[in-house]
Amino acid sequence: MLVKTDNGSELLEMVTVAEDEAAKLYSPINCCLGVVRLGDDYLMGWNKWRQDWEIFGGCREDGESLRECIDRECLEELGLSGLSWTFIGLMHCKMAPDYFDPQWHYEYGGIYGVTLPRECLEVIEKSRTDREEIEKLALYGKVKGREKIAVIDEKLLEFWK
Repeated sequence: MLVKTDNGSELLEMVTVAEDEAAKLYSPINCCLGVVRLGDDYLMGWNKWRQDWEIFGGCREDGESLRECIDRECLEELGLSGLSWTFIGLMHCKMAPDYFDPQWHYEYGGIYGVTLPRECLEVIEKSRTDREEIEKLALYGKVKGREKIAVIDEKLLEFWK
């Protein structure tokens, strides 16, 4: 186990697998998340409903590939398309009951990384469309130690240097 949250959810491991093999070998892959570096820091989004700073992404839709999911989610949350995402691997988690699943369960999530120039923050602020869920943006260095950061998401930053 790499990290455990207050509600008992656990990031068990990071699985190294090729992106085109991931969905064939592991199930269920429920979500895709993207670690975004802006210059020498990470970009985080404040999730209104969970009340913490998180990385970007979300649940896969029916029939959606991993790449389609990360592209769609980050178009909504970052307002950017055509990003050169690098597939990092799969996170394997034991998840506590929540509004997505009322039972304890195991799941996988695709993890991607991208590095952008720091100047992209201004473009992102103007372009992003999902301002209801992700209320505001901040650099990790500005919120670390001062505000609540999702434990698993913070750990995932380590996999994109």
